[in-house]
Amino acid sequence: MTTLGFTGGRLDRADPLRHDPAGFAAALADPAARLLVLNDYQPVMANGRLGWTGIDAGARVEDHVLLGIEHGVPHFARLTGEPAVGRSFEMIAALHALEAGEAATYAAARSVLDWHARHGFCAKCGAATEPFRAGWGRHCPSCGTEHFPRVDPVVIMIAEHGGRALLGRQPTFPPGRYSALAGFLEPGESIEEAVARELFEEAGVRVANVRYIASQPWPFPSSLMIACVAEALDDRLTIDTTELEDAIWVSRDEVRAALAGDGSRFGVPPAFAIAHTLLEAWADS
Repeated sequence: MTTLGFTGGRLDRADPLRHDPAGFAAALADPAARLLVLNDYQPVMANGRLGWTGIDAGARVEDHVLLGIEHGVPHFARLTGEPAVGRSFEMIAALHALEAGEAATYAAARSVLDWHARHGFCAKCGAATEPFRAGWGRHCPSCGTEHFPRVDPVVIMIAEHGGRALLGRQPTFPPGRYSALAGFLEPGESIEEAVARELFEEAGVRVANVRYIASQPWPFPSSLMIACVAEALDDRLTIDTTELEDAIWVSRDEVRAALAGDGSRFGVPPAFAIAHTLLEAWADS
């Protein structure tokens, strides 16, 4: 199995500094401190790696998020006032080029910056909130409520039956691409229950014996993808066309050919997506 995209981060998240305002300010003022260079949430590359620059003199602590420390050097990202919108082709190309650890750093930065941009007001009283804990929270000065970045759990899964895997495609996919089915967990639901519900809702397939494969952060905007495989009780399909454009059963040989780019009847997601890893794991099982 290949390394999962957006995992393997090398930065020490330095939790003690999040609770030490003076230490956070000192880290930002450190001449060695580095700032992640972004252009509207898109990574600005330098020699095939993430671009970093120095911290401006007089930079305000409330405008920055401490991403972590590596080899004693603090790394930061600057808050932006606008939420992230979509993914460009240039961004996808950059993500392909990044090393695993750097992609993890970018994922963390993108998710937390976007969270700040979307949570400027208190969900309890509606007052404007302020960043605190080195950028890993927002505090409401009106009612005292503390808000922290949230991660949305998403199940992504393959149903298998008779040596074949169920894949689907959405209308927004590139031509010919098929992927594992996916959906958000709902309140009061286990991972196994969410897998079974989503497969039935989207494809009409009843499943049992759900098994976990791997997980991956997905910073668009801030999800945790939980990859699973489940055994289908039969192979009859009833496709929900509000969710899927099509769904097909594919053999292991077809999946292997698609992963290798050997002219399969369908294409697969990019290597940094956990759906790609899930297909690899299933094809090799």
